[in-house]
Amino acid sequence: MQPALTRLRLPGAGVLDLTRPRVMGILNVTPDSFSDGGRFDDPGRAAEHAARMVDEGAALIDVGGESTRPGATPVPLEEELRRVLPVVSRLARELPVPLSVDTSQPAVMRAAVGAGASLVNDVRALSRPGALATAVELGVPVCLMHMQGEPASMQAAPSYPGGVLAAVRAFLAARVAECRAAGLAPGQLLLDPGFGFGKTLEHNLALLDGLGALAELGPPLLVGLSRKSMLAAILGPRRATAEARLHAGVAAAVVAVRHGARVVRTHDVAATVAALALCAALEDDNAGVADDGT
Repeated sequence: MQPALTRLRLPGAGVLDLTRPRVMGILNVTPDSFSDGGRFDDPGRAAEHAARMVDEGAALIDVGGESTRPGATPVPLEEELRRVLPVVSRLARELPVPLSVDTSQPAVMRAAVGAGASLVNDVRALSRPGALATAVELGVPVCLMHMQGEPASMQAAPSYPGGVLAAVRAFLAARVAECRAAGLAPGQLLLDPGFGFGKTLEHNLALLDGLGALAELGPPLLVGLSRKSMLAAILGPRRATAEARLHAGVAAAVVAVRHGARVVRTHDVAATVAALALCAALEDDNAGVADDGT
């Protein structure tokens, strides 16, 4: 199912066409992210990796300075700014694709957009004090994600008595309504169901299977399934390393796109781009059949 919005306007970076599924490359400039912590906390290495992901086909790069893995603790504002701003500034000069900043801090949003970012990716869905007002002021698109609890404790005992799909849909619908009431236009929003953020394996699989119900909300869906522990739980202990989850992560990306996702956030850009090319070809073929009336 296609969402109503298929073109995302990014101030200073043109228009991102979402009629075809797109890949967002993950750039963690942190010492403690679950998959690549410490690998790209130097601006030079970060820039090299970002350029490589663009060469592999990434349509956006998402820069994050605070790990939100299960058990992670908050990062002081000044430290997050220290990690993020030099990288965003450099990439804005060097890369031909838009930049996203993965943050919940209003001050980081403002500084990163000032340095060249054109999208905010917020795991807390603009719920922190001042975040929504800052997003309205900046005028950039925002991805609103669902998370039950906080990273430090979200995986302790996730529970959805009325069903995870209904809970996530209701939360995202409410956040969309609040954002629109505050002044964000429909074309400035994306939605992320938050795979692994306060969810068991069963919850994650139910969300993946039910993505179509979330696509019906209107804004494009952005999903992040790359290398997550849900994949290790499916694969078993012999394939528990993050790198060993690549194939399952690519398969999950394909399933997500076939269920309505428009943007896939991943560590494994080349493999995901190749897989989504098949999804795009199938979508093009189906559109041709519909146009022919057969």
